[in-house]
Amino acid sequence: MISMKRRTFLKGSLAAGTVGAAVGAGLLTPRMVFAAWPTGAFQATTVDGALDGLVGSHQLEGSDKISIRAPDIAENGAVVPVSVTSSIADVESISIIAEKNATPLTASFTLGKGTEADVSTRIKMGKTSSIIAVVKAGGKLYSTGKEVKVTIGGCGG
Repeated sequence: MISMKRRTFLKGSLAAGTVGAAVGAGLLTPRMVFAAWPTGAFQATTVDGALDGLVGSHQLEGSDKISIRAPDIAENGAVVPVSVTSSIADVESISIIAEKNATPLTASFTLGKGTEADVSTRIKMGKTSSIIAVVKAGGKLYSTGKEVKVTIGGCGG
């Protein structure tokens, strides 16, 4: 029994060492992931600029089929839990925007075909602001918003 544990440990150590050496040598890098990163969208300083950089348009249509769960009052803006769900058919992506942040786009999720449109994350908010959920489905952009009051800012405030 002890020899099996030792054998498993040695195999795991060898595999971890090999992967570590490959990463150190530059053979394994996440270049493909970084290639698709929407840098301009996450660096934009306006809501319209963020949406243009992310999906190429800022023409939003309001929808009651999107639900945002977030606290009415966030005591600490550094960690604000936000969940977005949608009953719109064929959702392609869900993005979360904090309107008055220095860089408003806080998160963007690309969903696979047939995936349930339900995401949760924690965002930073510098001050009291509207949180806007943007859902892309069928080539159109749908949105809804919620006001969150922040007592202690999380973005240097």
